[in-house]
Amino acid sequence: MRLADVASVVIGSAPRRGDGSINAHPGVVISVQKQPDANTLELTRRIEAQLEEIQRSLPDGMKIHTDLFRQERFIRLAIDNLLSALRDGAVLVVLILMFFLLDWRATAISAVAIPLSLVVAVFALQALGGSINTMTLGGMAIATGALVDDAIIDVENVFRRLRENHKLAIGERRPSLRVVFDASREIRSSILNATLVIVVVFLPLFFMSGVEGRLLRPLGFAYVVSLLASLLVAVSATPALCSYLLPAARAVREERESAVIAALKAWYAPALEWVLTRPRVAVAAAGAALLVALASLAFVGTSFLPEFNEGALTVSVGTVPGTSLSESSALGLRAEQIALNHPAVMTLDRRQGRAELDEHAMGVNVGELDVTLAEGIDKNRAFEELRRAFASIPGTNITIVQPISHRIDHMLSGTRAAIAIKIFGPDLYRLRVVGGQVQSIAESIPGLVDVRLEQQVEVPQLQIRGDRTLLAHYGLSVGDLAQTIEIALGGRAVSRILEDGRSHDLVVRFPEEVRGRQSAIASVWIDTPAGTKVPLSQVAEIQVLRGPNTISRENVARKIVVQANIAGRDLGGAVQELRERIMSDVDLPSGYHVEYGGQFESQEQASRTIGLLSLLSVALIFLILFGEFGSTRVALLVMVNLPLSLIGGVAAVMLTDRVLNVASLVGFVTLFGIATRNGVLLLSHYRRLQEQGIPLRDAILRGSLERLAPILMTALTAGLALVPLALRGGEPGSEIQSPMAAVILGGLLSATALNMVVLPALYWLMGGCPPRSREML
Repeated sequence: MRLADVASVVIGSAPRRGDGSINAHPGVVISVQKQPDANTLELTRRIEAQLEEIQRSLPDGMKIHTDLFRQERFIRLAIDNLLSALRDGAVLVVLILMFFLLDWRATAISAVAIPLSLVVAVFALQALGGSINTMTLGGMAIATGALVDDAIIDVENVFRRLRENHKLAIGERRPSLRVVFDASREIRSSILNATLVIVVVFLPLFFMSGVEGRLLRPLGFAYVVSLLASLLVAVSATPALCSYLLPAARAVREERESAVIAALKAWYAPALEWVLTRPRVAVAAAGAALLVALASLAFVGTSFLPEFNEGALTVSVGTVPGTSLSESSALGLRAEQIALNHPAVMTLDRRQGRAELDEHAMGVNVGELDVTLAEGIDKNRAFEELRRAFASIPGTNITIVQPISHRIDHMLSGTRAAIAIKIFGPDLYRLRVVGGQVQSIAESIPGLVDVRLEQQVEVPQLQIRGDRTLLAHYGLSVGDLAQTIEIALGGRAVSRILEDGRSHDLVVRFPEEVRGRQSAIASVWIDTPAGTKVPLSQVAEIQVLRGPNTISRENVARKIVVQANIAGRDLGGAVQELRERIMSDVDLPSGYHVEYGGQFESQEQASRTIGLLSLLSVALIFLILFGEFGSTRVALLVMVNLPLSLIGGVAAVMLTDRVLNVASLVGFVTLFGIATRNGVLLLSHYRRLQEQGIPLRDAILRGSLERLAPILMTALTAGLALVPLALRGGEPGSEIQSPMAAVILGGLLSATALNMVVLPALYWLMGGCPPRSREML
């Protein structure tokens, strides 16, 4: 008997699982995912070269579009923006140094620390398997101003000691090399401990987990390595350059300070005299400013990560489960046409449905659009206009996100939105009812958009229930029945056919006329172990009923999810209002409860982690300061800079977007270390002068005036170098670094100004500290 005698052998197509289009025209969409260690830019270049070769061999009328969504475009733009910020920050640092020192030799010695430190950091990254990316470049950009701090302190002290040595009689002058050595040694301990303090405050970044840890650890590593490299430069190259260039400097021979420093001291001296006369007034004013700053935090919102500006969108267009592929594809095509009519949209592609084995499997009722936007557009305005336009498509749920944010949301909660309200309970029908109530509440809250209830609905199903007693009577099992139904109705690949060099599956299944009718399915014969046949209807009950299209579970509990995005509002405030409304307006049955996931959950967890680890960092800072000064009182006095820096940091948040996120919290932690440096420099000099027998008041006056220039220079270089980064908020590549830069800049300004007023006042009030017997290193 031949196969043709018992079956129809035809060439057919596999079941169609989806559809695709490009710019509203039929097409095949191919996604390429890189391996973890692959370079995106290099891989994109190689793929383009191969696609050009393939295009030459394609038939006329078939074209490969390579200008659709490409992560390479965002990476290049982000790196260019960060390199520009790095360059502009370095230029500002050099200008500040020249403005204060008015000497090209001293400026060059200090500024050379920037390229040397960055080169060392790049080599360290390469040796440890890292790469140059937006986060490592961001860490270097934030560190740019701080890279010259150690060199500035060394150069300024050497400069001052050389000038003092030149004032002596010719017979009393010491060799210049010895002066440089002693001057560098004099402040070696201070800059070492000040740098260690800054390194310590970055420790929380290396213990963060999740998405925020993956993003911020490279930034912290680049910052710390660059800073340690600057310390190495300051204790090696800087003294050597000083010994060659500074002794012959004109400013040293003329025995005068620059006009800028002289003017600052002329203004600062009487102000310091006034402060020492009324120290409690200065301390009280600073305390009042701190209270105002802390009170202002009540008006600050919270979020997880700053919003990215990727220049692309991922638009999800979903309709009712069970909708045919042709109907859902028509709705997706309409969404494409609407998007293409918007001036901000350059290109797009659509994927309708995804296969069951795909990592993001979707039914044919869901389509995804990858949209590439034009440069220089108002992103938020484009989002709002597209949402209004998509609202004209009936029977659909539209979600608009950006690709990276889309993937972050998937990793955090498994949803396609920033907020996931998960409702748990045993009964599917009650879950849908409660989910509908939560959806109505979410839609009424300002700032929540793309509100969507997970589509768990009843759809028609052909249910075949085996009669276990009858199956056992014929020697059959439920597994035998399921296998027969699977082959007959779904089909099974039993072999492969090789023809003209191509391989095809050989699939066995019943003909369409049998698979499409209930009566025909009921008459399907099943082979029994005894060699007889029995119709399916005799051993199973066949019914067309309605059942759930999907059942979602988490931790073995059934759930339904209401998801939403944020627009024009902070994440924390929106979720807090949502929680209060749900608690007051939704009566949850016994056994049901609500959890909040997505970015909000991660934001709370990250904030707790940063807070706890910051306390550890503060404790380590205290130990370093105690080791430097040998006094608990002085160590605590230096740490007064921590709350003083909060004043400017909070002001920066209030003047920008009024939102605290993980990036700005890391900015506050970073600020604590940088601000502490000034206190170390100031109080260590007080102690040194006291050890020389100078009275307390004179030591405070003299020490403050002598440390005024290096403290202002280090603060201004560290702060103003961040201006280009802070002003690039919202630009590709600067989304995370910009809030950090704004907080550090604002905090440095307040901490530096108050450091030169409050610390002298507090040191005077507590009567100074007895000098140590050991030599200051």
